[in-house]
Amino acid sequence: MIKFTVEDQDGNRQEVEAPADMGLSLMEVLKASEYPILATCGGMALCATCHIEVLEGQDGLGDATDAELDQLENLPEYFPTSRLACQIRIGDILEGAVIKLRGEDVV
Repeated sequence: MIKFTVEDQDGNRQEVEAPADMGLSLMEVLKASEYPILATCGGMALCATCHIEVLEGQDGLGDATDAELDQLENLPEYFPTSRLACQIRIGDILEGAVIKLRGEDVV
């Protein structure tokens, strides 16, 4: 199990555990954990409604793809550590990471 922390729009933090061996994306885990994210395109990096900011642990995630950057750059508020949760796979790279749900993209 991988453990990471999610900060909601109000600044509340909660630790989340997710299986590393099922090939899930961070978006899928956040939705299953009932966080209020839209994720309307279902993980294809077409909508940016699963926008998160990686507050800690971004070094191991690698660079965003061109498709991901295209979506992020169209957001009204974009940060150097912004990512799409649908493009991040649950694995050891997320162990101990802290992510923030971005307010402009939540339901």
